[in-house]
Amino acid sequence: MSDFRPSRRSALRVLAGIGALTLGTAACGPEDPGPSPAAGTTGPTAGTDEERRLGAEWESHARTFMSWPALESVWEDDLPYVRQDIARIARAIAEYEYVVMMARPDQRAAAQKACGSAVEVIPLAVDDLWARDTAPVFVEEGGKVLGVDFNFNGWGDKQVHDNDAQVGRKLLAKYGIPRVQAPLVAEGGSFETDGEGTLLVTESSIVNDNRNRGKSRDRIEAELKELLGMEKVIWLKGVRGEDITDAHVDSLVRFTAPGVILLDRAFPGTPADSWSRSSDEAFTVLSEATDAQGRGFEVIDLPQPDPDRISGYSDDFLSTYANFYIGNDAVYLPKFGDKKADDRARGILREHFPKRDIVQVNIDTIATGGGGIHCATHDQPGKPVD
Repeated sequence: MSDFRPSRRSALRVLAGIGALTLGTAACGPEDPGPSPAAGTTGPTAGTDEERRLGAEWESHARTFMSWPALESVWEDDLPYVRQDIARIARAIAEYEYVVMMARPDQRAAAQKACGSAVEVIPLAVDDLWARDTAPVFVEEGGKVLGVDFNFNGWGDKQVHDNDAQVGRKLLAKYGIPRVQAPLVAEGGSFETDGEGTLLVTESSIVNDNRNRGKSRDRIEAELKELLGMEKVIWLKGVRGEDITDAHVDSLVRFTAPGVILLDRAFPGTPADSWSRSSDEAFTVLSEATDAQGRGFEVIDLPQPDPDRISGYSDDFLSTYANFYIGNDAVYLPKFGDKKADDRARGILREHFPKRDIVQVNIDTIATGGGGIHCATHDQPGKPVD
């Protein structure tokens, strides 16, 4: 399918009849544009001259965080199968770097059995598998790691995620990592960086009343620069309101090196839709833009598979290869069942990451729910855990 509509297994199943939610940080009202900076440190820590920095994903990871899906109300009969997908990803990554799986205490033993002894399963209450969005965004400052908590609110109050709303706070407390409370609402899948001061963001996913009511793009940009240590933010239009994430950037464009971007492209001949038009718009913006260092971008197409040849299917199936995850010694890429397209995507990633293994993983159930490998993983920068 070329239409990008991640439903997280249909928000309506969970949200039907529910109004604004109380998730610890509810959607901001007109007179309440978001938590004030006083709610937590935003920019570099007071009293230091150190600059804050959000590194690129290809830099060294201490560990990868993941979440064990818990909600039968969301996944219904597919819950055992999506857990198999998550365990498959965790096992694949654990062959190369340390993996920590968050699981509800009563599900910890089952998660451990499924993931194997190489994965550490910790008791931390979660709702679903989307660790990219619920875990804090890790930045570095003065040689230390900080976690920016972006106040997860169920992608703009589209789903109830009481436990996931607390993951940022609880995870940072468990590992003794200082917490920075952001003065805005966003998710980790909203951001893509080159590690050299450039941030790519879809406007639809963050300049949005369901997350940051009353805040202008200029104000949000200033806050992102301070929070993440960015010098330049490049805005892509995205797609508003057609999927639960409002079109996260990590399924559209990905850096493989400073100045080099892979761009998701619909399978040739697929009828134009809002997602393919968003891809066209992104290409136009990036072709004319420069990064924080003044370089132009090399934009390379990353074509989707043939929707008639993929092994999974749903109206919400996410068939982009762009939602890959860059690990310490490997890149993890979906395998959709269209051999020609799978091989082509693997070849493109091999060209850009010649020193890393390219590991393809079948994630049909996750993709059926509108997600990918990047959505299910979250990297913590630092020296690899032994």
